[in-house]
Amino acid sequence: MEENKENPIQALLAEEQPKETKTKKEGRAIKIWLTVLTAVFTLSMISGLYLALTPGKTVRLADSGKEEGAAAAGKGESLFKKLSAEEGAAVVKIRGIIQEGGDNGFFSKQNSASAISKRIRELADKKEVKALLLDINSPGGTVAAVQDIYNSILFFKSKNKPVVALFRDVAASGGFYVAMAADKIVAQPGTMTGSIGVIMQANNIEGLFDKLGIKVTPVKSGKHKDIGSAYRPMTEEEAALLQEMINETYQQFYQAVKQGRPNVDNQMLPIYADGRVFTGARAKEIGMIDALGGEETAQALLSELTGIKDIKLLSGRPNNFMDLIYMSGASMENKLGLSSKIDDFTTPKVSYLWTY
Repeated sequence: MEENKENPIQALLAEEQPKETKTKKEGRAIKIWLTVLTAVFTLSMISGLYLALTPGKTVRLADSGKEEGAAAAGKGESLFKKLSAEEGAAVVKIRGIIQEGGDNGFFSKQNSASAISKRIRELADKKEVKALLLDINSPGGTVAAVQDIYNSILFFKSKNKPVVALFRDVAASGGFYVAMAADKIVAQPGTMTGSIGVIMQANNIEGLFDKLGIKVTPVKSGKHKDIGSAYRPMTEEEAALLQEMINETYQQFYQAVKQGRPNVDNQMLPIYADGRVFTGARAKEIGMIDALGGEETAQALLSELTGIKDIKLLSGRPNNFMDLIYMSGASMENKLGLSSKIDDFTTPKVSYLWTY
């Protein structure tokens, strides 16, 4: 009789186990779908905020040709066509240290000096772009990278299109250098600028390596092949060779300032160009900038130079959502790029950079 009583219970448990397994599978499936829907919703929210926070009367410069073609194919004048047909001044922002992106960084190349230079050259050939607002907040950067952007601005001006530079918190050394190609420069009274000069910092970690029991033995083709090495002291001969190179690149900077700021007293220019920094107010007094103010002042100067009343500032935003992701990724790479920071520490660089 006892066996007969237990059999129904065992049979019931056996029936419940498949149901329980099925319920767990359904639960996991629901969780997966909820995760997917949350991700899609988050991306949609970011896209919506990005579009909502962007001023309505802006032009996506990279797509303007396509938009005009699409509008022309239909009847009437669409809003897209009106926006793409607007003329104005393009905005290019220069932020942080001016240099090339690391080869190992997928995103960092998007904001490298060569990418900025390429964008300026592309804007020079766009009919709707009548001028350029160069928005600078930078302490400078490596010599070649700075000169690359400087030359691209000169190319833009060769199309008979004016350029106005707008200094933000800092526009020093290489950040100041690139503005020497502009027609006019605007800064706030408290902007930190100047720092005309060149610097090369050769680190020496020999003492640290001695404590760790590490010895570096280079095998080189010539005695100066490892000049500036972080693993040994620099000789007087090497210091003289590097100083000669520094002097040459300094003269390139000096000549750019002399050509770009002809109103600065020639007798005083060597004094101002000794690496010192000065405020925007002081820069205005000595002729290093043209006006004190912000974006409105720069916009007024652009109107004056182009003859276009109340000239519009054409959007400098990314062309699509993927571009926004690239920019975010570049920021993360800069924060997490330990290998690039080690490379910066051990590799000497000649820079137009305000640093200490």
